[in-house]
Amino acid sequence: MRIADAKQFGRVAVVMGGVSAEREVSLDSGRNVLAALKARGVDAQAIDGIPALLDALRAGHFARVFNILHGGDGEDGVLQGALKSLRVPVTGSGVLGSALTLDKIRTKQVWQAVGLPTPRYVRFAKGGDIHAAIAQLGLPVVVKPSHEGSSVGITRVRKEADFAGAVELAARYDGELVVEELIEGDEFTVGILQGEALPSIRIVPKGEFYDYHAKYVSDETQYICPGLDETGEREIRDLALSAFNAAGCSGWGRVDVMRDRAGKFYLLEVNTTPGMTSHSLVPKAARAVGIEFEELCWRILETSFDGEVGRHT
Repeated sequence: MRIADAKQFGRVAVVMGGVSAEREVSLDSGRNVLAALKARGVDAQAIDGIPALLDALRAGHFARVFNILHGGDGEDGVLQGALKSLRVPVTGSGVLGSALTLDKIRTKQVWQAVGLPTPRYVRFAKGGDIHAAIAQLGLPVVVKPSHEGSSVGITRVRKEADFAGAVELAARYDGELVVEELIEGDEFTVGILQGEALPSIRIVPKGEFYDYHAKYVSDETQYICPGLDETGEREIRDLALSAFNAAGCSGWGRVDVMRDRAGKFYLLEVNTTPGMTSHSLVPKAARAVGIEFEELCWRILETSFDGEVGRHT
């Protein structure tokens, strides 16, 4: 649904911050979104975290919510469920897509069930048999917490001696662990906006790994957009959109993909509330097709009308 007049949005709560490991990134994203919406004439106000948001909504202060909480209850369906029960529209995916995609293991299970490619993996319980996991997949692997984003708690393991330390790091965070086959090749991401895939971005970090520092701090990471030739772009965008839809997502988001050295694509994960910082990737992809940051925020806010009376599942 396209909106022409900012008054049609009503008063908008931009919910940010929260208590997840991605709090600081969320605050950065939220400040940018808030400034962009205000510049376009939207009556918007910042709210830090879900408890403050729910208090304000029960008091009747807001008509809808722009969700820019990263990780935790902002992306796992908790916020979406609360807002659905209050019949308050919110940007992005609903309960199902949010809850499913914050859990990397369940997302991969859905993709496998519908024949979409994703790296081989094992579910690794905290305190599990390290040697059995290595024997099943071989090395190298990636060890990561199943419920975190922004590369939090992720380690690439090439030597068996480093596996225990990787598990210890990942185990500091919520949920099961994922031990995943390491795909050697190029890393891509594809933004999704209002049912369409944006141009892919090929990510070229200075170091070996696109980690938290490379994502949010370093100015040396290279972003090539579009990341592929015409044929490759068509393939990766179709794959990303299929993965997004299969996981029950809607509105906007981002799908991360690896391409191995033989040219085969593998789906890694979906982010239903991607970053909107100066280093973030959805704004870069949108800009490549002429959608500047303020317009992007406006279009994301339009996605709240898709679930105007809680129709998202």
